[in-house]
Amino acid sequence: MKAIIAHAAKDLRIEEVVEEEPGPGEVKLALATGGICGSDLHYYNHGGFGAVRLKQPMILGHEVSAYVTALGEGVSGLAVGQLVAVSPSRPCRSCRYCQEGLYNQCLNMRFYGSAMPFPHIQGAFRQSLVADKLQCVPADGLTPGEAAMAEPLAVTLHATRRAGPMLGKRVLVTGCGPIGVLSILSARRAGASEIVATDLSAFTLSLAKQVGADRVINMAEEPEALAAYGADKGTFDVLYECSGAASALAGGIAALRPRGIIVQLGLGGDMTLPMMAITSKELELRGSFRFHEEFAVGVGLMQKGLIDVKPLITHTLPLDEAVNAFEIASDRSKAMKAQIVF
Repeated sequence: MKAIIAHAAKDLRIEEVVEEEPGPGEVKLALATGGICGSDLHYYNHGGFGAVRLKQPMILGHEVSAYVTALGEGVSGLAVGQLVAVSPSRPCRSCRYCQEGLYNQCLNMRFYGSAMPFPHIQGAFRQSLVADKLQCVPADGLTPGEAAMAEPLAVTLHATRRAGPMLGKRVLVTGCGPIGVLSILSARRAGASEIVATDLSAFTLSLAKQVGADRVINMAEEPEALAAYGADKGTFDVLYECSGAASALAGGIAALRPRGIIVQLGLGGDMTLPMMAITSKELELRGSFRFHEEFAVGVGLMQKGLIDVKPLITHTLPLDEAVNAFEIASDRSKAMKAQIVF
C-alpha cells in the first residue's frame, strides 16, 4: 500500500509500506480522507518545529476518516463498510496521568505522525490503517471530509473546556488558521456573546467572518485596531491565542479585562510574556494541548448539525498529488484546510 512519508524538509515521498492486519480489539481501515495539519506542514517545510525534528523517515498525518474493512477478535459496535472518524490519540491508559483521567498528558502517548519521541510515531496517511477500536468513532451521516475534521475540532473543544464557562463572554481569537476558525465555532456553540478575530490574511479573516465572528481585524492593515479594546483595563473575557506569535499574545493580553483567561493553543515556540500586565490584571494563563474525550463530542456536534465545518475545507486533492496538496496548504492566502483523498 502507499503512504505519504516525510524524509526531510521539502522531501515528501509517496512510497510503498507493509500492510498490517488487525489483532484482538483492533480494526482494519481503508483510509478515506486526510487533512493536512499545521504540524504536518512544519515537518514538510522545515523538518520539524522547535526542538522537535525529523530524525528518521516518518509517515505524516493524524486528521483522518476511514471505512472499516475488517474487525479484529472481540470488536463489536462497528460494521464493515462503516465510515468512522479516527482519533489519533492513543494513550497507554496505565501511566499515572492516564489513571488520573488526563489522557492527553499520557507519558507513553502514541499520537499519529509525531516526531516528539524516537523512534517516531508513524502517522495515518496510508491507504490501509490498523487502529484500536476505541479510536474509531462512527461518523454516519457525515462526509469523509467532515469526519476528518473531528481532530482539529476536538483541539478547540478541549481549549473551550480549558477556558471555563463561556456563556455571555466576550472573546478574542488571535490567528485564524483552521484552529482559530474552529475556535470561533466552538466558542459560539458554548455561548460566547461577542467574538473578535485577528489575523494577517484577508482570506482567512473572510472565513472567520463567514463562520460567525462578529468583527475581524487585519492586523497588517490596521495594526493599532486592538488598542481601543484596551481602554479601562481591557474588554475581552477570554483570549484564544492560536498564532503562536509573541506579538499576538502581547496584543491580546492588553485587550483582556482584569481576571480574563488566556488559552494558549498556538505552538510557535517559547515566547516572552508581559508579566506585569498578567500580574496587575490578575490574568490566568492556561495551556491547551491536544484533546481526548472531546473527539467523540465533536463528531456528535457535526452529526447533529450544531457545528458546520464544511466552509473550512477549501481544497481536496487525490493521493498522487500529495506534494501539490502540501504546497497549497502552505499558502494561507488561498487555503484553509487542504485534504487528501486516499
